[in-house]
This record gives sequence, structure tokens and C-alpha cells, in this order.
Amino acid sequence: MAKKKVLIVEDEESLLKLESILLTTKGYEVRGVANGRAALEALEAELPDLVLLDVMLPEMDGFEVCRRIKNDPKTAAIPVVMLTAKKTAEDMAKGDEVGADRYITKPFKSVMVIETMEQLLS
Repeated sequence: MAKKKVLIVEDEESLLKLESILLTTKGYEVRGVANGRAALEALEAELPDLVLLDVMLPEMDGFEVCRRIKNDPKTAAIPVVMLTAKKTAEDMAKGDEVGADRYITKPFKSVMVIETMEQLLS
């Protein structure tokens, strides 16, 4: 069985490393980028099976990245899981509005992220 590809978009280097290590040990093929523009470029280069997306990013926030992913017919079916410290009802509503498949707030438990990913990928 081919490894599932995950694109992680996270500007906090320590968190990007941690998430990458966690997912690699779980058998995922991981590509990490640190900003919204790089996320869109990575999607152009190779389509992942799922995107883990931070909201507060340099250059273009996660909401805009998600909107662009979901508005592009080539990438619209890719599940997007937003991982963010933004917890207000407005933020969560905005996540829904831009098409995020799930919205998980930080701090989060790794097992919850893995379970969510497995549900979306099955």
C-alpha cells in the first residue's frame, strides 16, 4: 500500500518538526512548508492526500490558503485539517466558511490529530 502524503503548513519550526516526526513514524510521507504561499506552490508541485494547516501564517493566512484549495477543482477534494490557536466562535465559523474539513485548536493531543486524519483518509 502506498504511503499517504500529508502537507503540513506550520510557521513555528519546532511544531513543524514535531508534527513531521510524529506523522513519519505513523507511516505517512510528509512535506512541510512554513507559509501560505509555499503551501500553494507545494500543492502545484504534488498533490497530497491531506493538508494540516495552521491559521496564523506569514504572507497568507491559513483561511485564505484553505479557501484557495477548496475553490480549485484540482485540489477541492483534498481534506484540510486546520490546527490553530484561534479558538473563538468567529474563527471556527470562518474555518467552516472557507471549507476546512476539521478545525482543531491548540494545544491538541497528537492522537486526536491522527484519528481525525485517519477518518478523513479512509
